[in-house]
Amino acid sequence: MGRAMSMDLRFRVVRAIDGGLSTREAARRFAIGIATAGAWHRLWRRTGSVEPGRQGHPVRSKLDVHEAFIMALVDADKDITLTELVERLETERGIRASRALVWYFFDKRGVTFKKRPRTLPSRTGRTWRTSAVPGSTASSISIRPA
Repeated sequence: MGRAMSMDLRFRVVRAIDGGLSTREAARRFAIGIATAGAWHRLWRRTGSVEPGRQGHPVRSKLDVHEAFIMALVDADKDITLTELVERLETERGIRASRALVWYFFDKRGVTFKKRPRTLPSRTGRTWRTSAVPGSTASSISIRPA
């Protein structure tokens, strides 16, 4: 993502529009987009400033206030899916969220749950870790929860 345009340019565009130029003419004169010139002028009229807003990811999520509820759901049922979490949030808390938002919620906290199918025995290569005992019935890919 690029940087915000300079404050000097923003002020010059707003002054030109206030001075009588149309938004299109001001945009052409300063070599910026028409929508950009219009947005800066509307921002100036609404707030009295042309200061650019914060760029980047939002600091907070709407799920942050429900962290205890979500973590309690995960602690109660380790096999709960993101879709099930979305449904429970909507039915029990009235929060509409997407699976991606719930995933980002967990990613931000470093919470991961990996589910992989068992590896079938191979005739050509070992399917167990070197520390495992050959012939063991324990799955070599299963990781016990902490």
